[in-house]
Amino acid sequence: MSLALHQASVIRSGRAILGPVSFACEPGCFTALCGPNGAGKSTALALIAGSLRADEGEITIDGAPIASLRPPELARKRALVAQTSALSFPFHVHEVIEMGRTPHRATSTKARDAAAVSGAMEAMQIAGLGARNYLTLSGGERQRVNIARALAQLWDAPEQGGQRWLLLDEPTSALDLRHQIDLLELLRRLAREGWGIIAVLHDLHLVHEYADEVVLLRGGRVFASGPARAALTPETIQTAFGLAQPYALAPR
Repeated sequence: MSLALHQASVIRSGRAILGPVSFACEPGCFTALCGPNGAGKSTALALIAGSLRADEGEITIDGAPIASLRPPELARKRALVAQTSALSFPFHVHEVIEMGRTPHRATSTKARDAAAVSGAMEAMQIAGLGARNYLTLSGGERQRVNIARALAQLWDAPEQGGQRWLLLDEPTSALDLRHQIDLLELLRRLAREGWGIIAVLHDLHLVHEYADEVVLLRGGRVFASGPARAALTPETIQTAFGLAQPYALAPR
């Protein structure tokens, strides 16, 4: 089982802004999407999430075309944490996280929902924020709440033995160093527990330290891919980012 792009392209004004690209992400693996600005990372993640349709090619999740899944079924398999949240109403934090349980309303119980919300808040270290107004939180606190909502959405294993896919677009951008490290350690632990983790990340040092696999994009195409240490060589980084000289990352 995997989450894969098969010769997928996104075309705007007659030009491919992404693709064709093909790569597969595996459950039990923390995959980082990297590359310079405009490389197509967020576009690729939107295709993987099913929130954007490919103009050419296909995206599959656990072997099925993602377009063939009904929204509630897809929502029980994968959760997306976007770069920004459009939430503008004064919900309490626990209410925001409870929104992640919406795809499970027909099959879950109040006890299971409560356990999922509690577990997600504990994992993101925000148990003390439950009664706070979401709009009064700092940017980093909001980001942690948004990630907790996605965790609550996937807290139950999908039906029929499917996988859980957590997709994150620049999840560390609003976090301080401690919370960046805490989050990446959590993502690595979830991957070890069988979750599929796919994240757009900019800090190559953190990618090198925590990610299992890397898909390095450049100009809308896959420039390099594979284990982090093999994909992020000094020469590959130099070429992908247009640097004047090779750029070496610190060894693990």
